[in-house]
Amino acid sequence: MSKAHFEVYVDAHGEYRWRLVHDNGNILADSGEGYASKQKAKQGIESLKQNVPEAAVIEK
Repeated sequence: MSKAHFEVYVDAHGEYRWRLVHDNGNILADSGEGYASKQKAKQGIESLKQNVPEAAVIEK
């Protein structure tokens, strides 16, 4: 079972954002940008879910 969940919320500018929150309350990741609609924010979450398993770790 996952120890994290996504939250979709409206920011101070009226834009939708998402954040990935651990059960302990720590924010693990966020959208980094506002979306004009809740649907677009949810599409951003789905894109992340699909692409993360294949993401490489790059040391700089």
